[in-house]
This record gives sequence, C-alpha cells and structure tokens, in this order.
Amino acid sequence: MIRIILVRHGETKWNIEGRYQGQEDTELSERGLQQGRMLAEGLRNIPIDFCVASPLQRSYMTCRFCADLHDLNVETDERLKEINHGDWEGRLADDIASQYPRQFAQWHTHPELVMMPGPGGGSLEDVRIRVRSAFDDYARRFDGKTVLVAAHDAVNKAAICDIMGLDMSHFWQIKQDNTCINVMECCEGIWRMVLLNSTNHMGYLFSGIEQKGL
Repeated sequence: MIRIILVRHGETKWNIEGRYQGQEDTELSERGLQQGRMLAEGLRNIPIDFCVASPLQRSYMTCRFCADLHDLNVETDERLKEINHGDWEGRLADDIASQYPRQFAQWHTHPELVMMPGPGGGSLEDVRIRVRSAFDDYARRFDGKTVLVAAHDAVNKAAICDIMGLDMSHFWQIKQDNTCINVMECCEGIWRMVLLNSTNHMGYLFSGIEQKGL
C-alpha cells in the first residue's frame, strides 16, 4: 500500500488578487510562507518517506518547508504542474469574465467541456491524465511508503475526482484551500480517500475563503 499526503501550495499574491496563475511561476506571499511553515509543523510528527512537488516554486517551496523538518530531498515532477490557462494566465477573473463571457461561464458550470483559449491552453482532462500517470507511478515506486505530494488547486481536484471515480464535471464540488491536507491510499490498485481539505494545522476547521483565480 502507498499513502499519499497531497497538499496545495501556500497563498500567493495572485491568489489574493483573483488572478489566474496557471503555469506562471508565482511566489508565495508573506502569508503563504507562514502557511507553509504551519503545514510543516502540522506534519512534523507524521512519518514521511519521500517528497515530490510541482516544479513551480509556490508548490516546491511549500513542500520544501515540510521536507526540511524530515531531512528529505524534494523531487520535482512536471506532471504536477497546474493547468495551463493559455490566454487567461496572469489576468484577473473579472477581466476574463468580460472578454470571454461564454467560456468563463462554461468554466464555472461545465468545466469538463472547456479548453483554455490561446497557445498552450489545456483542459481538465489533460490534467487528469498526467496526474493519474504520476500517481500510478508513485504507487509502483513507493509501495509501502508515505509520500508527500505538493501541487495545485486544479491538479488536486482532478486527482481527487479521478481516484473517486468522478468525471471532471464534479470539479467544482471539491474545495482545496491553501496548504490544505488530503490523504489517499492505494492498495492493490484500489484508491480510497482518507482525508479531504483539512486545515486544522491552520487553526480552523474550514476557511470560508473563496478565491476567484486558480
């Protein structure tokens, strides 16, 4: 059996602004850095054997805080990168809604049908395929181990939907707060959810925070 502790990165300035980040390599805000430290403290006494992160620094640095307390290295995996938002990257949610009203509305009602506009723009199915590939690899490589995986909002949601047998139309029914903790296990090819969107390490049961951008 493998146990994956899946976390989302800490807060960034673009999270606060409601700006779509996608694969832009944004930094953690001051609060995001503090969240990373609190996450690490929350996991200090949890046995962790390996750490894997998206190469984007907001996830890598979040993972680094945890890895340092366990004297572990952080392996990066391109498959854990956030969805590519194409022309939406770097733009405020309200601006996107004004310029792309039909696609933006569809993104919030039928996200499974959306291909992000512009060069490089991806879909949730693209994300699901690469993240599932990564998780299946981890299950083979790290059998009997506990692995910390640090990724992104859409990546985590796609992974959770997939292992629960839900298609991407359920994407918005899952919430991922900054530095939330999810736990999933795989035994003989069967995945199960153990914990979802836990923020207890932050001092609250649920945040009530709704972010406009991913």
